Amino acid sequence: MTKGTHDFVADGRNESVLVYMNGELVPRAEAVVSVFDSGFLLGDGVWEGLRLHEGRFSFLDRHLDRLEQGAKTIDLDIGMSRRELTEALHRTVEANDMTDGVHVRLMVTRGLKKSPSQDPRLNVGGATVVIIAEHKVAAEQPGGLALATTHIRRGRPDVQDPGLNSHSKLNCVLAMVDAIKMGADEALMLDPHGFVSTCNATNFFVVRHGEVWTSTGVYCLRGITRGVILEICAEAGIPAREKDFSLMEVYDADEAFVTGTFGGLTPVSSVDGRSIGTEWPGPMTARLLALYREKLRTGGG
Repeated sequence: MTKGTHDFVADGRNESVLVYMNGELVPRAEAVVSVFDSGFLLGDGVWEGLRLHEGRFSFLDRHLDRLEQGAKTIDLDIGMSRRELTEALHRTVEANDMTDGVHVRLMVTRGLKKSPSQDPRLNVGGATVVIIAEHKVAAEQPGGLALATTHIRRGRPDVQDPGLNSHSKLNCVLAMVDAIKMGADEALMLDPHGFVSTCNATNFFVVRHGEVWTSTGVYCLRGITRGVILEICAEAGIPAREKDFSLMEVYDADEAFVTGTFGGLTPVSSVDGRSIGTEWPGPMTARLLALYREKLRTGGG
């Protein structure tokens, strides 16, 4: 049975959703890209996952900021303004009669190539822009998540910046394969120096002696929800630190949780077979979850 931060409640309505493909809305079964597309050939592109909550895209500006930063980093011309991307997102969910409990993936690749090659000079036409919206609610995770530390590391920014939300996620996939082989729900990944970095698909936090810790952010994707939780801590007067810390400081933590756009905050019950805390969610995680939900209710930011 699948369990993890991407586990969701099945919804039959998704079989008939319309998918945005370069300005057109097409049935799910017809939503295909060419085998010559840069995303298929090379994982050459950037993407964002968004939540539609009570008719609003949560933290939309932050997601579009990150998308544009990633596109600029890889020298990819999206070919659409921020206003046009926003209109396309709303057009997609409105065409599917969606208002709440929706997960959206906005994907941009470098587009078609004349021939299979890494060389971007062989691209023809513009970017490929795809928006997939689904009725998708995170499944409950009773008892919390079990994490396992993988040998797959988060790399240095001079190799492939882990802050880049690219289509190429092979190291994360391999980390998840490793975790599954070890019987865990998700993988905990270390940085090149052996400090705790992140999970394969979410950001990782521990609670120690009333303080909330997460990694420095140098070797992980700077998650939108991760940033929101740090802001919530500042607003609520909860001590929060971005710092280097080791597995030893994870194993005897009072609580642990992970964050992501889809699942929000998900409690962690064990890491490498060591129990973390005695209740899931723990008191600090439960408090932060309530504050996060309130921020969503009031429009986020």
